[in-house]
Amino acid sequence: MATLDTAPPAPSATPAPSPASPGTELFNAAEWLVTRNARATPDRRAITAIDLDGSVRSLSYAELDEAVRRFAAALVASGVRPEERLLLCMGDTPELLTAFLAGLHIGAVPVPVSTMLKPKDIATLATDSRARMVVLTSEFADLGSAVGGCRDLADVVIFTDEPLPEVTGARVRTWNAFVAAGEHLLDQVAEPYPTVADSPAFWLYTSGTTGTPKGAMHRHGSLRDTADTYARDILAIGPDDVAFSVAKFFFAYGLGNTLTFPFSVGASTVLDRSRPSPAGTLRVLRDQRPTLFFAGPTYYAALLAAGLPTDAFAGVRACVSAGEAFPAALFERFTGTFGVEMLDGIGSTEMLHIFISGRPGRTRAGSTGEIVPGYDAKILDDDGAPVPDGTPGNLFVKGSSAATGYWSRTDVTRRVFQGEWVRTGDTYVRSADGFFSSLGRTDDIIKAGGIWVSPTEVEERLRSHPQVAQVVVVSVPDETDLDKPVACVVLAPGSDATEEDLVAFCRDGLAAFKRPRNIVLFEELPTTATGKLQRFRIRELAIERLGAAKPDLTPITGGPA
Repeated sequence: MATLDTAPPAPSATPAPSPASPGTELFNAAEWLVTRNARATPDRRAITAIDLDGSVRSLSYAELDEAVRRFAAALVASGVRPEERLLLCMGDTPELLTAFLAGLHIGAVPVPVSTMLKPKDIATLATDSRARMVVLTSEFADLGSAVGGCRDLADVVIFTDEPLPEVTGARVRTWNAFVAAGEHLLDQVAEPYPTVADSPAFWLYTSGTTGTPKGAMHRHGSLRDTADTYARDILAIGPDDVAFSVAKFFFAYGLGNTLTFPFSVGASTVLDRSRPSPAGTLRVLRDQRPTLFFAGPTYYAALLAAGLPTDAFAGVRACVSAGEAFPAALFERFTGTFGVEMLDGIGSTEMLHIFISGRPGRTRAGSTGEIVPGYDAKILDDDGAPVPDGTPGNLFVKGSSAATGYWSRTDVTRRVFQGEWVRTGDTYVRSADGFFSSLGRTDDIIKAGGIWVSPTEVEERLRSHPQVAQVVVVSVPDETDLDKPVACVVLAPGSDATEEDLVAFCRDGLAAFKRPRNIVLFEELPTTATGKLQRFRIRELAIERLGAAKPDLTPITGGPA
């Protein structure tokens, strides 16, 4: 995890290999994902890429391997050293995968970041990560100016044909010019830097659902670990599969879906540079025929609302969902409409991918599923004692794909990474037969009138209303400063439902103590850069909206009804 910030200037080629530590085996994830396949099946298609204008291009494994080596040579020529960070703010393109893999190839640390962040946020991450280089695709070229002056930044590379922005304190080059400058070092990057499975590989910043993003540091071996568990044992992925992920590459979920899983078996991946849309997804489903489809519950709801043909997923053998709890009613509607198997799961940036999941032929609506082979999970109370089945508690997980910690965040690292175990921050309950079900984020659980209320249960009731498009339930203090559940709702287009209508709907389906004290209607709800609903910000907005002492619509009386 240590950086080489005080090392002498970089040589003009990859540093000479040093022997692996005793008892360790050389392992470089870029070689495992690309070079291995380029040698075995050089002509097999690795990538099908859909550009912003709808044009399509493809790369074989041999072509991708060559591109990775050329960019790796350019990185070395520019002075990038092992463990220095490369900040990647790029659309889902072959160039993004190339830059990421090239960084791994030379022992550097690529840091893919959200393309939905504001310029000031990109600058914050560039400073926090001490990025040596920033790589951008053309649609984000303006971000180059935002990172100017970041203390460790030396180079900015932009995949564009347009004029380049000026960046204070850094060289700015086009992708082609940058790659050309490293041609003379191609022979010297023929072999990857001698990393081992535990060597620092890449960072992913958390999505910030509850606060400031943190850089989770992952090893080279973590990528293989997720492929050997979820991809192999749950998806049974094979070389004939075609993967398409709506979740973008900068998200841990998207990285596994797009790169790790298909490339672990020499399969193919589909990249769509555009922002996700139901119409665009339908084109991908029809034109590229993916066999594995990855998205999140919010997007699956959008596909249902868009009225896609019922045969849209005819070529897909499994849909996968993660990122937030999948409501039972939505699960049943989607699978019933499209006739495709849905595998819900929970993963995290810290664990890199899914560790609890439904299995083919063994799913349960409203449940996240069972523990993925290779992982272990436990549910503890607030004092750290195990709880019996059927009792809610704090979910902990352990597995070899866990991050080594957060960059420069010692206190929170100690709270989250507890020995072999990682505290997920989720409240879960396990059934007697081993199925895990989410009750929401631990910090989101509401104690109203002395009784614990799960936002997930209230949200599921409101989502079943035909005029509700989106809902988040948060705790808001009342006039006595006691927390009460408040539902923040986005209505479906053309809806004329009122707050009172929704309160009445809750009255019919929820116990009195679970009913929201207020309904607040919004045009839209804020999300994180990875598309998750940003609960802490939604709570702030609800408090602002209710600040004028709005009367309660549904007084809470008594206990459970």
